[in-house]
Amino acid sequence: MSLVNIKSMLQKALRDCYAILHVNVVNYDMIKIAALTAQETKSPIIIAISEKALKGFNGPKDFADLVRHVVKQYKITIPLAIHLDHGEYKTVISAIKAGFTSVMYDGSKLPLTTNLKNTRRIVTLAHAKNISVECEVGTVPGKSKDHGAKGQLATVQECKLMVQTGIDALAAGIGNLHGNYPKDWQGLNFQRLEEIHQAIPNTPLVLHGGSGIPANQIKKAIQLGVCKFNVGTELLVAFSKELARYFIEGEYRDKHGYDLRNYFPQGLNKIRDVIMEKLKFLGSYNKTR
Repeated sequence: MSLVNIKSMLQKALRDCYAILHVNVVNYDMIKIAALTAQETKSPIIIAISEKALKGFNGPKDFADLVRHVVKQYKITIPLAIHLDHGEYKTVISAIKAGFTSVMYDGSKLPLTTNLKNTRRIVTLAHAKNISVECEVGTVPGKSKDHGAKGQLATVQECKLMVQTGIDALAAGIGNLHGNYPKDWQGLNFQRLEEIHQAIPNTPLVLHGGSGIPANQIKKAIQLGVCKFNVGTELLVAFSKELARYFIEGEYRDKHGYDLRNYFPQGLNKIRDVIMEKLKFLGSYNKTR
């Protein structure tokens, strides 16, 4: 099966009450680790890149071609989507042309009428090429200094209007945040999530800012229609902690310990461990058998 859009995998997850892991990557090694771990566990997966992280590549086509190379080189057969995360309008159009199988247009900071107008255009262009579309209402804020302890909430009406554009998945703000959560974070708003799910029960919902949300809240969110779970920060933290340990404990003093080929794989193994844990926890483990 291999390269797919996210529509069918999310609809199956919604029906059977589990979630698909969306992995935000920043380089070739993370692409490879994510794909191989999903293949090993027979789990569908979404390999995504943010607009900011795309700056480390020579444009969207470079990234899409690299993922395709990994899929071919390592004989990946599980359903895998190449996804743009939080793209602005022009970047989304470029990703559609570049061969992504899925795109997220984030117009949540724009007036709702503009967000809806742009989304309709993107849905038309993307669906003509069998590319799935995710969009956002109720902005999921970024760095903690920008939002404090409380994330924004999407309204039920906003969600209904966005679904009417023909999107395949909806990221609705329910108090979730990107990056590391502050200690006084107030948690997910399950009342609003339940209201949204009841209003649009057939639409897969997406939980952004998955790094740091308590396990019991994630499980409850899945019961209320969330079937795509985004993680990125947690992977980078795991990698960085392992490299910090390596140098703080002095392993680099061993013979050739300064050679990144000796310590870089240790950090990647920690990323693999987190991905493996998430695939099992979200319930997508063995779902491609």
